[in-house]
Amino acid sequence: MSEQPRTPISGCVICYQEADRIVDCVRSLGFCDEVVVVDSGSTDGTAELAAEHGARVISNHPFPGYRDQKQFAVEQCEHDWVFCLDADERATPELQERLRQLAGAGLTEVAYETPRLNHYLGRILRRGLFWPDRKVRLFDRRQARWGGRNLHERVELRAGTAPVRLAEGIEHLSYRDFAHHLRTIDSFTRLAAETMAAEGRRTNPFDLLVRPPAVFVKSLVLKRGFLDGWRGFVVAAMAAYTDWKKYWRLLWQPRPGSERAA
Repeated sequence: MSEQPRTPISGCVICYQEADRIVDCVRSLGFCDEVVVVDSGSTDGTAELAAEHGARVISNHPFPGYRDQKQFAVEQCEHDWVFCLDADERATPELQERLRQLAGAGLTEVAYETPRLNHYLGRILRRGLFWPDRKVRLFDRRQARWGGRNLHERVELRAGTAPVRLAEGIEHLSYRDFAHHLRTIDSFTRLAAETMAAEGRRTNPFDLLVRPPAVFVKSLVLKRGFLDGWRGFVVAAMAAYTDWKKYWRLLWQPRPGSERAA
Protein backbone atom coordinates (compact mmCIF):
# COMPACT_ATOMS: atom_id res chain seq x y z
CA MET A 1 0.00 0.00 0.00
CA SER A 2 1.52 3.32 -1.09
CA GLU A 3 2.02 6.15 1.36
CA GLN A 4 -0.19 9.24 1.24
CA PRO A 5 1.78 11.96 -0.61
CA ARG A 6 2.62 15.21 1.14
CA THR A 7 -0.10 17.85 0.84
CA PRO A 8 1.02 21.32 -0.28
CA ILE A 9 -0.56 24.25 1.60
CA SER A 10 -1.11 27.84 0.53
CA GLY A 11 -1.07 30.48 3.25
CA CYS A 12 -3.32 33.47 2.64
CA VAL A 13 -3.70 36.79 4.43
CA ILE A 14 -5.87 39.85 3.90
CA CYS A 15 -4.58 43.19 5.15
CA TYR A 16 -4.84 46.97 5.16
CA GLN A 17 -2.41 49.41 6.80
CA GLU A 18 -0.62 46.68 8.78
CA ALA A 19 3.04 47.61 8.24
CA ASP A 20 3.85 47.05 11.91
CA ARG A 21 2.41 43.51 11.96
CA ILE A 22 2.47 41.99 8.49
CA VAL A 23 6.08 40.75 8.64
CA ASP A 24 5.56 38.56 11.73
CA CYS A 25 2.35 37.24 10.20
CA VAL A 26 4.06 36.25 6.93
CA ARG A 27 7.04 34.74 8.75
CA SER A 28 4.72 32.51 10.77
CA LEU A 29 3.51 31.00 7.48
CA GLY A 30 6.95 29.64 6.67
CA PHE A 31 5.58 26.08 6.77
CA CYS A 32 3.37 26.87 3.75
CA ASP A 33 4.40 26.22 0.15
CA GLU A 34 3.38 29.72 -0.85
CA VAL A 35 2.00 32.81 0.89
CA VAL A 36 -0.60 34.98 -0.82
CA VAL A 37 -1.30 38.42 0.65
CA VAL A 38 -4.32 40.37 -0.58
CA ASP A 39 -3.99 44.06 0.25
CA SER A 40 -6.88 46.54 0.21
CA GLY A 41 -4.86 49.55 -0.92
CA SER A 42 -2.47 50.19 1.97
CA THR A 43 -0.35 53.34 1.82
CA ASP A 44 1.96 52.56 4.76
CA GLY A 45 4.24 50.05 3.03
CA THR A 46 2.32 46.93 4.08
CA ALA A 47 2.29 45.41 0.59
CA GLU A 48 5.97 46.13 -0.01
CA LEU A 49 7.01 44.56 3.30
CA ALA A 50 4.96 41.45 2.59
CA ALA A 51 6.58 41.09 -0.84
CA GLU A 52 10.07 41.59 0.61
CA HIS A 53 9.45 38.64 2.92
CA GLY A 54 8.43 36.23 0.19
CA ALA A 55 4.68 36.73 -0.19
CA ARG A 56 2.89 37.02 -3.52
CA VAL A 57 1.00 40.27 -3.08
CA ILE A 58 -2.26 41.03 -4.88
CA SER A 59 -4.10 44.35 -4.61
CA ASN A 60 -7.90 44.16 -4.44
CA HIS A 61 -9.66 47.42 -3.68
CA PRO A 62 -12.02 49.01 -3.00
CA PHE A 63 -12.46 46.63 -0.09
CA PRO A 64 -15.44 44.32 -0.81
CA GLY A 65 -15.98 43.28 2.82
CA TYR A 66 -14.18 40.76 5.02
CA ARG A 67 -16.02 37.66 3.82
CA ASP A 68 -15.62 38.42 0.12
CA GLN A 69 -12.00 39.55 0.48
CA LYS A 70 -11.08 36.35 2.31
CA GLN A 71 -12.77 34.20 -0.31
CA PHE A 72 -11.04 36.20 -3.04
CA ALA A 73 -7.69 35.46 -1.37
CA VAL A 74 -8.48 31.74 -1.21
CA GLU A 75 -9.32 31.72 -4.91
CA GLN A 76 -5.94 33.27 -5.80
CA CYS A 77 -3.99 30.42 -4.17
CA GLU A 78 -2.10 27.81 -6.17
CA HIS A 79 -3.01 24.89 -3.88
CA ASP A 80 -6.40 23.55 -2.80
CA TRP A 81 -5.45 23.29 0.87
CA VAL A 82 -5.33 26.80 2.35
CA PHE A 83 -4.40 28.18 5.75
CA CYS A 84 -5.91 31.61 6.43
CA LEU A 85 -4.68 34.28 8.83
CA ASP A 86 -5.53 37.91 9.45
CA ALA A 87 -2.62 40.35 9.55
CA ASP A 88 -2.91 40.64 13.34
CA GLU A 89 -2.53 36.89 13.75
CA ARG A 90 0.37 34.46 13.55
CA ALA A 91 0.66 30.71 13.77
CA THR A 92 2.45 29.72 16.97
CA PRO A 93 5.63 27.62 16.62
CA GLU A 94 3.70 24.65 18.05
CA LEU A 95 0.96 25.01 15.43
CA GLN A 96 3.50 25.44 12.65
CA GLU A 97 5.19 22.16 13.63
CA ARG A 98 1.87 20.33 13.92
CA LEU A 99 0.77 21.48 10.48
CA ARG A 100 4.11 20.48 8.98
CA GLN A 101 3.57 16.99 10.35
CA LEU A 102 -0.01 16.79 9.11
CA ALA A 103 0.92 18.01 5.64
CA GLY A 104 3.88 15.65 5.49
CA ALA A 105 1.64 12.68 6.21
CA GLY A 106 -0.96 13.89 3.71
CA LEU A 107 -4.10 15.79 4.68
CA THR A 108 -7.17 13.57 4.42
CA GLU A 109 -9.81 15.51 6.39
CA VAL A 110 -11.93 18.42 5.17
CA ALA A 111 -10.81 21.08 7.66
CA TYR A 112 -9.03 21.74 10.96
CA GLU A 113 -9.92 24.24 13.67
CA THR A 114 -7.64 25.80 16.25
CA PRO A 115 -8.08 28.05 19.29
CA ARG A 116 -6.99 31.66 19.21
CA LEU A 117 -4.77 33.01 21.98
CA ASN A 118 -6.22 36.51 22.25
CA HIS A 119 -3.85 39.15 23.58
CA TYR A 120 -5.52 42.07 25.32
CA LEU A 121 -3.58 45.00 26.80
CA GLY A 122 -0.47 42.96 27.45
CA ARG A 123 -1.88 39.59 28.46
CA ILE A 124 -3.44 36.48 26.90
CA LEU A 125 -7.01 36.07 28.15
CA ARG A 126 -8.08 32.57 29.21
CA ARG A 127 -11.70 33.23 30.12
CA GLY A 128 -14.68 35.31 29.00
CA LEU A 129 -15.74 35.91 25.41
CA PHE A 130 -12.14 35.69 24.20
CA TRP A 131 -11.71 31.99 25.03
CA PRO A 132 -11.44 29.41 23.54
CA ASP A 133 -12.47 31.27 20.35
CA ARG A 134 -11.94 28.27 18.06
CA LYS A 135 -11.73 29.01 14.34
CA VAL A 136 -11.48 26.90 11.18
CA ARG A 137 -8.41 28.20 9.36
CA LEU A 138 -6.98 25.18 7.51
CA PHE A 139 -9.35 23.68 4.95
CA ASP A 140 -9.75 22.14 1.52
CA ARG A 141 -11.24 24.90 -0.64
CA ARG A 142 -12.93 22.27 -2.81
CA GLN A 143 -15.11 21.37 0.16
CA ALA A 144 -15.34 24.63 2.10
CA ARG A 145 -15.47 28.38 1.55
CA TRP A 146 -15.76 31.66 3.43
CA GLY A 147 -19.41 32.37 4.19
CA GLY A 148 -21.58 33.96 6.84
CA ARG A 149 -21.93 37.72 6.61
CA ASN A 150 -19.40 40.51 6.79
CA LEU A 151 -18.02 41.09 10.30
CA HIS A 152 -19.27 37.61 11.19
CA GLU A 153 -17.60 35.70 8.40
CA ARG A 154 -16.75 32.06 8.94
CA VAL A 155 -15.56 29.03 7.01
CA GLU A 156 -18.56 26.96 5.91
CA LEU A 157 -17.95 23.27 5.25
CA ARG A 158 -19.68 20.90 2.89
CA ALA A 159 -22.85 19.49 4.44
CA GLY A 160 -22.24 16.42 6.58
CA THR A 161 -18.61 17.23 7.34
CA ALA A 162 -16.94 18.58 10.48
CA PRO A 163 -13.50 20.00 11.28
CA VAL A 164 -10.80 18.19 13.23
CA ARG A 165 -10.01 20.06 16.44
CA LEU A 166 -6.35 20.86 17.13
CA ALA A 167 -4.91 21.84 20.51
CA GLU A 168 -2.20 24.13 19.10
CA GLY A 169 -3.28 27.74 18.66
CA ILE A 170 -3.04 30.98 16.74
CA GLU A 171 -1.81 34.13 18.44
CA HIS A 172 -4.20 37.05 17.95
CA LEU A 173 -2.90 40.55 18.71
CA SER A 174 -6.40 41.92 18.83
CA TYR A 175 -5.81 45.62 19.64
CA ARG A 176 -2.68 47.72 19.73
CA ASP A 177 -4.04 49.70 22.71
CA PHE A 178 -7.32 50.80 24.28
CA ALA A 179 -7.75 53.64 21.77
CA HIS A 180 -7.45 51.10 18.97
CA HIS A 181 -10.19 49.03 20.65
CA LEU A 182 -12.48 52.08 20.65
CA ARG A 183 -11.75 52.84 16.99
CA THR A 184 -12.45 49.22 16.08
CA ILE A 185 -15.79 49.32 17.89
CA ASP A 186 -16.73 52.49 16.04
CA SER A 187 -15.91 50.92 12.67
CA PHE A 188 -17.45 47.55 13.53
CA THR A 189 -20.75 48.94 14.76
CA ARG A 190 -21.13 51.24 11.77
CA LEU A 191 -20.59 48.40 9.30
CA ALA A 192 -22.73 45.99 11.33
CA ALA A 193 -25.65 48.43 11.43
CA GLU A 194 -25.40 49.06 7.70
CA THR A 195 -25.32 45.32 6.98
CA MET A 196 -28.31 44.57 9.20
CA ALA A 197 -30.31 47.44 7.73
CA ALA A 198 -29.58 46.19 4.19
CA GLU A 199 -30.91 42.78 5.28
CA GLY A 200 -34.14 44.39 6.50
CA ARG A 201 -33.32 44.05 10.22
CA ARG A 202 -34.76 46.61 12.62
CA THR A 203 -34.05 47.27 16.28
CA ASN A 204 -36.39 47.31 19.27
CA PRO A 205 -36.24 48.09 23.02
CA PHE A 206 -35.12 44.53 23.79
CA ASP A 207 -32.02 44.95 21.62
CA LEU A 208 -31.08 48.22 23.31
CA LEU A 209 -32.01 47.49 26.92
CA VAL A 210 -31.57 43.73 27.39
CA ARG A 211 -28.88 42.51 24.99
CA PRO A 212 -25.98 44.70 26.26
CA PRO A 213 -26.28 43.75 29.97
CA ALA A 214 -26.86 40.12 28.95
CA VAL A 215 -23.58 40.15 27.02
CA PHE A 216 -21.83 41.71 30.02
CA VAL A 217 -23.09 38.99 32.38
CA LYS A 218 -22.27 36.23 29.90
CA SER A 219 -18.67 37.40 29.51
CA LEU A 220 -17.91 38.31 33.11
CA VAL A 221 -19.90 35.68 35.02
CA LEU A 222 -21.08 32.77 32.87
CA LYS A 223 -17.78 32.53 31.00
CA ARG A 224 -15.83 33.49 34.13
CA GLY A 225 -14.16 36.53 32.65
CA PHE A 226 -13.65 37.84 36.19
CA LEU A 227 -10.77 35.35 36.48
CA ASP A 228 -8.87 37.52 33.99
CA GLY A 229 -8.96 40.38 36.52
CA TRP A 230 -9.55 43.94 35.43
CA ARG A 231 -8.99 42.99 31.79
CA GLY A 232 -11.89 40.57 32.00
CA PHE A 233 -14.09 43.38 33.34
CA VAL A 234 -13.01 45.75 30.57
CA VAL A 235 -13.66 43.13 27.88
CA ALA A 236 -17.15 42.47 29.26
CA ALA A 237 -17.95 46.17 29.46
CA MET A 238 -16.69 46.87 25.94
CA ALA A 239 -18.65 43.92 24.56
CA ALA A 240 -21.82 45.34 26.12
CA TYR A 241 -21.01 48.80 24.73
CA THR A 242 -20.44 47.30 21.28
CA ASP A 243 -23.81 45.58 21.33
CA TRP A 244 -25.58 48.75 22.46
CA LYS A 245 -23.87 50.97 19.88
CA LYS A 246 -24.58 48.51 17.06
CA TYR A 247 -28.31 48.49 17.75
CA TRP A 248 -28.41 52.23 18.46
CA ARG A 249 -26.91 52.86 15.04
CA LEU A 250 -29.31 50.39 13.48
CA LEU A 251 -32.18 52.41 14.97
CA TRP A 252 -31.13 55.38 12.84
CA GLN A 253 -30.36 53.47 9.67
CA PRO A 254 -32.73 54.23 6.76
CA ARG A 255 -35.06 51.45 5.74
CA PRO A 256 -34.37 49.93 2.28
CA GLY A 257 -36.51 51.74 -0.27
CA SER A 258 -37.27 54.70 2.01
CA GLU A 259 -36.64 58.34 1.07
CA ARG A 260 -33.74 58.45 3.54
CA ALA A 261 -32.22 55.37 1.86
CA ALA A 262 -32.48 57.08 -1.50
